[in-house]
Amino acid sequence: MTLDFKLNRHFWFVFMFLFYSFSSFSQSDTRKVKAQFALGVNNPSTNGFVSDFEANTINFPTINLGLQYMFKSPFGAKLDFGFNRFSNLNNTPEFKVNYSRINLQVVFDGSSIFNISNKIGTFIHAGPGFSMVKPLGNYGDNNLSYLNVMGGLEVHYGISDKLSIYIDASYIKGFSDNFNPESNGFGSFNGDLLTITIGASISLSGCYYCEND
Repeated sequence: MTLDFKLNRHFWFVFMFLFYSFSSFSQSDTRKVKAQFALGVNNPSTNGFVSDFEANTINFPTINLGLQYMFKSPFGAKLDFGFNRFSNLNNTPEFKVNYSRINLQVVFDGSSIFNISNKIGTFIHAGPGFSMVKPLGNYGDNNLSYLNVMGGLEVHYGISDKLSIYIDASYIKGFSDNFNPESNGFGSFNGDLLTITIGASISLSGCYYCEND
């Protein structure tokens, strides 16, 4: 629990520092900086649970917060934080899990390749990160932290000069040892996670789609 708190605190410090640094440095460039917020659902892999424990196939919520910086078209980077909660399937032991992650990802703007419309942008993102699992209720001592790597695809639709909405599908691959003893895995999770979210992307340095209007 202490580790989770420290990591989350450090993430927010870095996030706010980059937010102010990028937004003040890059106001003249419409392509550089975007803040993102998304809400959706998650699907944890069944092999991430010990025997008799199983989560619902679809769980809510998944919350993603990110700050994206495009260095030079078509490449950029994104620092983002994700929070997910999932709970037990009916007729299995009762549990709830908070799954948080921090990832630093490379971003590729594929809009010129997938040229569907001048209002639609496509982004591919992937990179390493750190996962923090916090079981709730009776299994609160079975905390777990491990490395991950994630990848995903975002499709954006431009609403205005500074705002686009998007849908994102991402897969988070976890790298964790098996639970030993198995009781350490009661109510916990050490597997992979699929997330689907819908969100908003706000330009902090202008409009990404202005050149296409």
